[in-house]
Amino acid sequence: MTAVSKKKVRSIAKSAGTAARQVFHYYDYNLLASIILLTCFGLVMLYSTSAYSAQIDFGDGMYYFKRQGAISAVCFVMVLIFSQIDYHIYAKFAGLLYVVANILLFATKFIGTEIYGAKRWIYIGSLSIQPAEIAKLAVILFLSVLIVRMGKKMRTPKAFWMVLGCGALSSALTLFFTDNLSTAIIIAGITVGMLFIVYPRKRPFVIGAGIVAVVVVGVIIYAQTLSGSENFRLRRVIAWLDPEANSSLGGYQIMQGLYAIGSGGIFGKGLGNSLQKLDFVPEAQNDMILTIICEELGIFGVVVLSMLFVFMLYRLLFIAQNAPDLLGSLIVSGIFIHIALQVVLNIAVVTNAIPTTGITLPFVSYGGTSIVFLMAEMTLALSVSRQIKFRDNEK
Repeated sequence: MTAVSKKKVRSIAKSAGTAARQVFHYYDYNLLASIILLTCFGLVMLYSTSAYSAQIDFGDGMYYFKRQGAISAVCFVMVLIFSQIDYHIYAKFAGLLYVVANILLFATKFIGTEIYGAKRWIYIGSLSIQPAEIAKLAVILFLSVLIVRMGKKMRTPKAFWMVLGCGALSSALTLFFTDNLSTAIIIAGITVGMLFIVYPRKRPFVIGAGIVAVVVVGVIIYAQTLSGSENFRLRRVIAWLDPEANSSLGGYQIMQGLYAIGSGGIFGKGLGNSLQKLDFVPEAQNDMILTIICEELGIFGVVVLSMLFVFMLYRLLFIAQNAPDLLGSLIVSGIFIHIALQVVLNIAVVTNAIPTTGITLPFVSYGGTSIVFLMAEMTLALSVSRQIKFRDNEK
């Protein structure tokens, strides 16, 4: 080999090494930071909101805080560990998770424990599971895999109805077998949102939106003619239309929540100084926790919390746009739709913009199963982010 040839070989090897060094894996620490901030904010507000009722009910003011804190801490460690695993491995279990989730939804009606008039939880010893929360993650993962496998066939009406049917099945099981309208709406919203991203024709969505609007208007008009109803969902609509006149039908919780929001002002009464949490707002640590945040931290506190959610959604959008393949993009898009829907609907409920539906505020409201599967979604999102590759253009 001549000296010139050796020089060329060394030059090529050096160039290859430089190119290899220029490619690096990404990991979204910004999303990780938003998870930490929202979880910590939620724990502080959960303790402030629930201390009084926990002391009355359990003799321990930190009852809810300790349970949620322990679950959150364990889940966060799991997020750090399992987000290092390639999300394609998790996708292999999408079908199994979807089937298990639907079986649990069906079984809840028969083996579930009734709490506050609804069977939504399955108890295994002292451990409680809410299958509806599992169904959200299962639908996101399964529909993502199904859409990717269909490929170009997704442009056909047959594929559209197949994907819609899979999502509708979980939504229907959630509604009719766990009596959970709020989660059924969220699952339906996730399904429609993911289809909207991949299906080229928009006519079915326009027609569907029109049908939903007609049904909603029809229900409102019908509810206005009633003074009462045996159907608890109609009672909620009646209470929503005139909460002051229908306090016995559910208007009491709405009014107390609005009192809490109104009394907070710009900067609130101060952390821990809420009056409405002293059993005036029933189960304030759950779906009505935002009313106590408004009362104690005011509009300023709600704006800060909203900015945290917006930042989380922005990071999810960034990951979805830069995902290495369609599967990763769809998974993170589904998570984005879920979080956005749940936050918007919770705010709408507590401000009486829509009837009460029992939708919790992600990472803030109390709920063990909820936080576990929210963290599972964040694990998937971070796993997708880890597969993103960037090139360093510096020479």
